[in-house]
Amino acid sequence: MRRLLKSPLLWTLLSSVVVLVGVTAWLLTDRATSRGDALKTGALAGGAIAALYGLWLNDRRRRTEEDRHEIERSRISDERFAKSIELLGNEADQVRVGAMHSLAGLARTRPEYRQTVLDVLCAYLRRPFDHPKFPSKTDWDNETEAAAERERLVRRAAERLIRDILPHAGTTGPTLSLNLSDARLDKLGLLGRRVGWLGADRCEVASYLDLTDAQISGKFSLKDVTIHGTLDLTRASFERKVSLDYLVVGKPVDFSVATFAEPPSLEGAKFPSGSTLPGS
Repeated sequence: MRRLLKSPLLWTLLSSVVVLVGVTAWLLTDRATSRGDALKTGALAGGAIAALYGLWLNDRRRRTEEDRHEIERSRISDERFAKSIELLGNEADQVRVGAMHSLAGLARTRPEYRQTVLDVLCAYLRRPFDHPKFPSKTDWDNETEAAAERERLVRRAAERLIRDILPHAGTTGPTLSLNLSDARLDKLGLLGRRVGWLGADRCEVASYLDLTDAQISGKFSLKDVTIHGTLDLTRASFERKVSLDYLVVGKPVDFSVATFAEPPSLEGAKFPSGSTLPGS
């Protein structure tokens, strides 16, 4: 009985009857209105109440269906994420690359996954890695060198996907951060991308770190970093503190082409001749 009393349909029917009777009775007070016209108008008013209930019911069903689809999408996304993480440990390099692209696709379609996917790709780049391009004590032969080269290509795919996931400089929206501390990088280019906090302490870069047109809105740290190739800062914008203590770069660096909110910290940093330092 209580459930019946709480039923929207019951109250809608009662409201329709009340409106029908009320409107009909009110119109009958006017002698110029016939009984037929009064009853017809009352029925239309009562029917309008029922129609409004139908619209409300359809909207409720639509929202319920949308919620169900969203739950299903979230479940599928979670399963896709978990499977891709599992495949990152696969021995086949093409499988690992496929898993990375799957994660990147998930980041593009589900914005709530973007920071998590970036964290996963950065964690992959922190995995132990050796290659002839890095100073190494490894005795290289054809087999080990070929294996290292395959892994290098996988890691380069991760570096490209990191760039692709990051938003473009000058845009608005959520700020994404990168934690590349202790990573071994090959060719990381963040050209024209917007990054929040970027930390890469103690990492080693084989070829280059290219920040051309990049917008770094958070703190930027390259402490105890060795870049064997190029550090390109062309038109890069650093909006917070920059720490480059004990940074070592193999090729000349031009700091004059970048914009700094405050002078960068360069304690113990080493740059080759031909470099242009801040304030030079």
